[in-house]
Amino acid sequence: MHHRDTPTPARRRSAGFTLVELMVAIVIIGLLSTVVMINVMPSQDRAMTEKARADISVLEQALETYRLDNMSYPTTAQGLPALLDPPAGLARPERYRKGGYIRRLPEDPWGNAYQYRQPGRSGGFDVYSFGADGAEGGDGDSADIGNWR
Repeated sequence: MHHRDTPTPARRRSAGFTLVELMVAIVIIGLLSTVVMINVMPSQDRAMTEKARADISVLEQALETYRLDNMSYPTTAQGLPALLDPPAGLARPERYRKGGYIRRLPEDPWGNAYQYRQPGRSGGFDVYSFGADGAEGGDGDSADIGNWR
């Protein structure tokens, strides 16, 4: 005689996962996430470097426009804020573009201010980021990124 309430052995076995099956699934997920992280992290570092290069290019263009209007680049002391508001001591303040040369000064991808010096290493000025370490010099991700390339 067969009762309806009594589960058959086949029905009882298909009710859930065994501990071994769960452990195998967790190990596989862990391995996959490790592989993904190993492949994604260098891409993020490259993306941050490219963002810094794009910001530097925008700042370079603004500095060139500033020079065309005011006959010289901002001094190192005036720095990049001269692109937002007219610095003191301009020979012809009326030539300064109303509203400035850039809407806001961006931060580098690591949250630090971009650096500026005039004259530059091989031109009229340098605009650069200290890189991931936030300090001058360095190699790899910590290398300085600037308009000197």
